[in-house]
Amino acid sequence: MTARHAATLPDDGAEDYDLLAPAVWNPVSNAVVAAADILVGERILDVHAGTGSGTVPAAQLAGPGGHVDAVGRSAAMLGLAKAKTEALGLRNVSFIHSDPAGWNPAEKYDAVISSYGVFLLHDMDADMDRILTLLRPGGRIALSAWDQGALTPFGDLLLEAIRSTGVHPSAEAATVPVFVENCRRLAPEERLQEWLLARGLSDVGVEKLGLTVPLEADHAWSLALASGYRGLLPEEPEALQRVRAALVDSLGDDFVLSADSLIAVGTVGPDA
Repeated sequence: MTARHAATLPDDGAEDYDLLAPAVWNPVSNAVVAAADILVGERILDVHAGTGSGTVPAAQLAGPGGHVDAVGRSAAMLGLAKAKTEALGLRNVSFIHSDPAGWNPAEKYDAVISSYGVFLLHDMDADMDRILTLLRPGGRIALSAWDQGALTPFGDLLLEAIRSTGVHPSAEAATVPVFVENCRRLAPEERLQEWLLARGLSDVGVEKLGLTVPLEADHAWSLALASGYRGLLPEEPEALQRVRAALVDSLGDDFVLSADSLIAVGTVGPDA
C-alpha cells in the first residue's frame, strides 16, 4: 500500500472538511463531548481534532480552569480550529501539530475525545493502546465511529468514479483504503464494544446516532476531498475534475448521505 493510501487527511482538504461541519461533524462531536461527561477544571485530549468540532464544546465545558489539547496531523485544520476558539474568546486550548499516537503531554488527562479520529490512526490497536496510557486512573474516553451501512453507497460510487476515469492502474484502484478497512472493523456496535473491551476498558457503552444528510454536488465533492478516501484521488487537476464529474453524475440531484454513527464510551482502570 502506498503512502497515499494511508488513513490521513491532507492540509489542502481543511476547508472542504469544514464545509460539512454544520451537518455532520458538529452534531456528532456534540454527542461525543456529552458522552465524555466533561467537568469544570478537567484536562481533555482531542485526538485528530480536525477543525475543532469537538474541541470547542469540550473547552466550553472544561471552563477557564480546565484545558483542552487539540492534536492532529493537519496544520491547516488546526488553524481553522484555533480561529474558532479565538473568535469565541476561549483561552484554555492548545493546538499541537503532531501524530496523536506519539504525543507526550506533561500531565495525564481526565478524558480523551475523538470524532471519527480513530479511523486515522495508522495502527488502530497499538495507537489507541498508547493513547489510553495518557489517561489518569479512572479517566474516560468517548469517540464516534461510522455505523454499519454509513457512507454507502457514497464510498462505492466514489471508487467506481475513480475506476471509470482510468486515473489509477486497476490493481491500485481496487485497493481498499485503510480508512475503509478501519470503518469495517468497528461496526456494528457489537464490534466496537468488543474492540474497546479488548483495550482493557471497563464500563463500555455504545449508542446509535441516526443521521442523514442531503448532499449537493459541492458538498459531495467536499466529502470526497476531506475524508479518508482522499488518498485514492489523483493529484492532477484534470484527472480530479474527471473523477468529480463522474461522481456527481452517479449521485444525481437528490442524493441523501447516510451518516449513521456510533457513540462509544469507556473507562480506564484504577491502576492505569
